[in-house]
Amino acid sequence: MPEETSGVTVETLEAFTEAWNRHDLDALMSFMTEDCVFETAAGPDPWGTRYQGHEAVRAAFAQVWALFPDAQWTHGRHFVAADRGVSEWTFTGTRIDGTRIEVNGVDVFTFRDGKIAVKNAFRKDRPPVQAPSR
Repeated sequence: MPEETSGVTVETLEAFTEAWNRHDLDALMSFMTEDCVFETAAGPDPWGTRYQGHEAVRAAFAQVWALFPDAQWTHGRHFVAADRGVSEWTFTGTRIDGTRIEVNGVDVFTFRDGKIAVKNAFRKDRPPVQAPSR
């Protein structure tokens, strides 16, 4: 039986990843608390860039697909312990300029009331490569 903590399970994190891969913004936001925080893997501060609140996080999530229209998170592995959780994944995506990214990363989550309160993203810093010609 899956471990349930704060109403969040491994299956919850799997469904969250599936929503990312479908590019389903409404579904994604249904997993987040109203006062959620998203800390990106890159940005000017030690924590990357921090987005706070439902609307700011929603816009930041949408921006990922604007930058990488074919973005996918594969090879997911998840765990939940108390009010925290981790998802490991491989991110692949092609920028509009044709450069391609393939990197491993993790999200470290904080849960509250059965939802994700904080999504803190980390990923390897690998230079993009030119996508193969078609």
